[in-house]
Amino acid sequence: MIPYQAITRDIQVTVRPVYLDGQSDIIGKRFVFGYFVRIENLGLEDIQLLRRHWYITDSNGQVQEVEGEGVIGKQPVISPGESHEYNSYCVLKTFVGHMEGTYTMEKGHGERFKVEIPKFNLKAGVN
Repeated sequence: MIPYQAITRDIQVTVRPVYLDGQSDIIGKRFVFGYFVRIENLGLEDIQLLRRHWYITDSNGQVQEVEGEGVIGKQPVISPGESHEYNSYCVLKTFVGHMEGTYTMEKGHGERFKVEIPKFNLKAGVN
């Protein structure tokens, strides 16, 4: 799995995508990709992940926009030197595509800011 990384304001986001062949259906044009995310707090203050905002693009240029609270039902607080990890998946109608987006974070004193989720490629048959 190829890691993709971005650092915004002392928050490092690493994503590792994987093609899920056993859950995909080539004839039905259903290509399933998993992705593993690690969010590390390299700063000096606690942060809380409040929201996610994804752009999922297939090779036809079709974009799905996904926005909502937290990640997989959680709004984790990440202390300095700590990390939060989770995994999820998406389904495309094409062999290739990419994802990118942002997390909305909040510091303990109420300041909110956006953290970049690095753009990562999705390619069927590649792990």
